[in-house]
Amino acid sequence: MTERPPNIRHYAALAATVRHGSLSRAARAVNLSQPALTQAISGLETSLGVTLFVRGPAGMAPTEPASLLAARAEVAIAHVGSPRVTGTQLRAFLAVARAGSYSGAGEATGLSPASLHRAVADLSVALGQRLIERRGRSLILTQPGLRRARGFGLAMAELRSGMAEVAAWQGKSGGKIVIGAMPLSRARWLPETIARFAADYPGVDIAVHEGSHAELAGPLRDGEIDLILGALRQEAEVDDLVQEALFEDRPALVMRARHPLLNERNPKRALLDYPWLLPGRETPLRRYWEGMIRALGYEPPHVGIECGSVIMIRQLLLAGDALTLLSPDQVAVELNAGLLATLPTPVPFARTIGIAMRAGWRPTPIQVGFLAELRAVGSSMGS
Repeated sequence: MTERPPNIRHYAALAATVRHGSLSRAARAVNLSQPALTQAISGLETSLGVTLFVRGPAGMAPTEPASLLAARAEVAIAHVGSPRVTGTQLRAFLAVARAGSYSGAGEATGLSPASLHRAVADLSVALGQRLIERRGRSLILTQPGLRRARGFGLAMAELRSGMAEVAAWQGKSGGKIVIGAMPLSRARWLPETIARFAADYPGVDIAVHEGSHAELAGPLRDGEIDLILGALRQEAEVDDLVQEALFEDRPALVMRARHPLLNERNPKRALLDYPWLLPGRETPLRRYWEGMIRALGYEPPHVGIECGSVIMIRQLLLAGDALTLLSPDQVAVELNAGLLATLPTPVPFARTIGIAMRAGWRPTPIQVGFLAELRAVGSSMGS
């Protein structure tokens, strides 16, 4: 089951009341009657377990929880982009967009495909836009649908952050951090960070989504994950993201123990005598490998097996004479056990490792704490 759909009008009522300081002016701003606006605020107070406003001679004075939540609600409403969108429609559309089918969305939400189809159809009518097209057996998001999916995802992320900030103000432990982890970050950096963070914040849930940068960048931009950890990209590739460098990693040539290359007097000349296991062409590591081979005076040979999984690469290395480039941290257990061996690269190379975040992202206090641990562990790895 996914999260309960938010009542967009309730959050709009809260934001308008904080902004105008008056129930009557706020009601006019969001096109609600004053009793309906009062009921919306009362519903939020009940669900959150806090008082949001104190009525006084000067009007409605927001409490600290109201100010925290209103700031997030304003951003969320801007991302939604229309007062006609309901929380049910938003939830249904996001579920279909992420699952790629009504049946898959039904399994994720517990709602029937018919209910989801009706909600998405109502949303299309409310917005005056075709959001989804059927091509054969597949559902494809239209360009407006893609933009709406991203906006709705970011809106949900803002509301989750607002709820987490109110919970923190109440002194409640909890919340969730969702991390996109590229291969290198999973070797030492992220595990050490999680271990330290979990000791200080035992009530916070952490979800780790593994993948390549290409697989994780979209969910980051859509608000599904909070940050990406791994090798940073060139600025032109991520001009809409903010990257923070933390340390450098120096890959090595990795092969099985007792590999013939280990006995070569001039291993540079023998590098092309063996097959290579490497990630895709879009990765910094692959680009470095191509540059390294050209710097040695050769054209990069064909890579018959492209793979970014360290687990699979490790097994393939043990089964034959293939070579790869990896950080020694990624295969530290195998190196210590004498199963794999390394040689220095013939051309010096360092990858910049760090954090990628959405531009304009405002982390919650819990997320700030996690970022602090990431920076502390990362700086120790770079020393």
